[in-house]
Amino acid sequence: MSKLSENTIQTASQELIIDGASCASCVGKIEKALRAVAGVESAAMNFALRTAQVTGDVEADSLIKAVESIGYNAKSTNEASDDELLDEKEIADEKYYSSLLKQMWLALGLGIPLMIYSLAGGPMTVDTTLERIVWLFIGMLCLGIMYFAGKHFYLGAWKSFINHSANMDTLIALGTGTAWIYSMIVVLFPLALPEMARHVYFEATAMIIGLINLGLALEVKARGRTSEAIKRLLGLQAKTARVVRVIDGKEQEIDIAIADVSLNDIVRVRPGEKISVDGIVVQGCTSIDESMLTGEPMPVEKSANDEVVAGTLNKSGSILFKATRVGKDTALAHIINMVKRAQNSKPPIGRLADVISGYFVPVIMITAIVSALAWLNFGPDPALAFAVVSATTVLIIACPCALGLATPMSVMVGVGKAAEAGVLIRNGEALQSASKITAMVLDKTGTITAGAPSITDIIITDKAYSENDLLTLAASIESGSEHPLAEAIVDSALEQGIALESVSDFHAITGQGVQATIKGQQLLFGNQKLMLSNKVALNDSVAKAQQLADEAKTPMYLAIDKKLAAIIAVSDAIKEDSVSAIKRLQANGIRVVMLTGDNSATAHAVAKKVGINEVFADVMPQDKANKVAELQAQGEIVGMTGDGINDAPALALANVGFAIGTGTDVAIESADITLMRGSLHGLADAIAISKATLRNIKQNLFGAFIYNVAGVPFAAGVLYPFFGLLLNPVIAGAAMAFSSLTVVSNANRLRLFKPKEH
Repeated sequence: MSKLSENTIQTASQELIIDGASCASCVGKIEKALRAVAGVESAAMNFALRTAQVTGDVEADSLIKAVESIGYNAKSTNEASDDELLDEKEIADEKYYSSLLKQMWLALGLGIPLMIYSLAGGPMTVDTTLERIVWLFIGMLCLGIMYFAGKHFYLGAWKSFINHSANMDTLIALGTGTAWIYSMIVVLFPLALPEMARHVYFEATAMIIGLINLGLALEVKARGRTSEAIKRLLGLQAKTARVVRVIDGKEQEIDIAIADVSLNDIVRVRPGEKISVDGIVVQGCTSIDESMLTGEPMPVEKSANDEVVAGTLNKSGSILFKATRVGKDTALAHIINMVKRAQNSKPPIGRLADVISGYFVPVIMITAIVSALAWLNFGPDPALAFAVVSATTVLIIACPCALGLATPMSVMVGVGKAAEAGVLIRNGEALQSASKITAMVLDKTGTITAGAPSITDIIITDKAYSENDLLTLAASIESGSEHPLAEAIVDSALEQGIALESVSDFHAITGQGVQATIKGQQLLFGNQKLMLSNKVALNDSVAKAQQLADEAKTPMYLAIDKKLAAIIAVSDAIKEDSVSAIKRLQANGIRVVMLTGDNSATAHAVAKKVGINEVFADVMPQDKANKVAELQAQGEIVGMTGDGINDAPALALANVGFAIGTGTDVAIESADITLMRGSLHGLADAIAISKATLRNIKQNLFGAFIYNVAGVPFAAGVLYPFFGLLLNPVIAGAAMAFSSLTVVSNANRLRLFKPKEH
């Protein structure tokens, strides 16, 4: 456990809250600006948390100025606690979500009626004075919508422009702005345009803004729970500690805030309380549930000189321990920091549409300009009108309505399809990334195994007793025990409806087992050492017990009146479908690795049973993350599957983190994908659905562009010299609408996909 502190290098760092970042390209610009500040060693922005982590000897004011210089807002978090920062982020996200919904309804409130009017055959021209007045009024309404519902797109496009780049905001601003400006020219100066070009596109402007805002709102909602992992980890920390202090010359135990605990303070922990800080036991014996750190379900016995860790739960007994690590130096604090760093270390996955738009927008703009110049210099009269029509049609046909729908539609359907298979996916990036996984890392306890110890074997050595008799005696004597395995034995008896007997002369022998009297019979129940110290003959039972131990089971001897009656084994059983699920992953060419905090003998025994060849045992939480990083360094795209708090850093660092739905909330919140049924078959299902969704996204992007790109040459007027044909802007609008229909239809086709039966 101490390795958490030993392996952590303390580096001066600053954390900033960033406001105004809307896409992956924004993240790149912000990180580039921060790295350019003198003294900065590294800078990484967490897009989900809207924070930037900067290391190096630099003042916060310098970092804030750098961010503000490129058009974003920033403030330091040094004065705020993690809880306060997370609360602030949640409030900001909720406000942003509500704002996007309002903007969506405002835009669609105008766009939908206009679209219905257009589809119903209503004239979209300005042939009469009345039509001009009506469309002028509608144009002003549309301008208001562009400001109140779409202002962020135009600001984003402007920021991209001054930083010499292009993104989705650029496409949206160009498409909607061009449609509105062209429509207003038609309304105000109809005679300046050929009769064929007197058509308005206000409905396109309003609909695009409304639909894109809807997509953004869904994205904000999907990522809204990203910080829950850190929040739940913070919830593991005790709020107060009971310390021994000398007051008025007398030692007294007083409760103080956790932040006030100092190094070498003596801390009292009573049964049922959380360990407040890391330390070493100086007095007392107890049993502590360390599953938050090791992932193992069975409590660990602690006595003098043993180490205890903040956040673990004291099951029984009262102890005094000396504080050795407090505040941000505790093991739990380091786990929290590792989760945050792992989230930051994931490079933001830019939307494919943004990447394409970075090339597409400049090409379209150049094409529009070249087209206009060609018409001005070589076109017939009125050359200016033809130039305007041509350039505008090129920009309209490249409008990003379908492009904005291409990825979200597939992701929405894919996520719904995965939910039908019992797989909950956190975001679209995880859905896409899962298709590329080449190595799957599996935790043992609670992932491959059930995560709860139970009786697996009862080997009878004295035929005078039945299995039911022996279980009754074992459960009765253990009902008064605090041993970690006692609960499993008692639960097994109660599940079978066995009534427990009354026990007398009960005595627990530390490190050996228990002894008691039931109905005049002297019972001994424990390990080999207990039997030998009471001169119970074991004969060939030692070999049988060793065989059970080799199978990852814990054997215990039961002696009645100093005669061995049975060997009872307890184990964390392998899930019924783990073997077939692992074979299914391996059949798909995925490298399967086991990673566990359990001992090597148990880990290899379980791995052998399920067919895994690569095993890493005795692994601490920070080392789990390191193993994931090692696999990534080998070129593997790594999926990590776990169920415990100790798995959280590795889940966050992996390319895709999978959490077992029956596991801890922290593991679930740290992961990208949750397997609700707890079956590892969900991994193969998730990967299959991911691959199908990624194919669908690529098809959608093709569908979003094919009509537009194919229509650009015709919009520019390539056919006019040969056939006298110039693409009507109405046809450009139709191509734009048909590309959207293609995208939506293809995305819904994904609903028919079914993962192969296992």
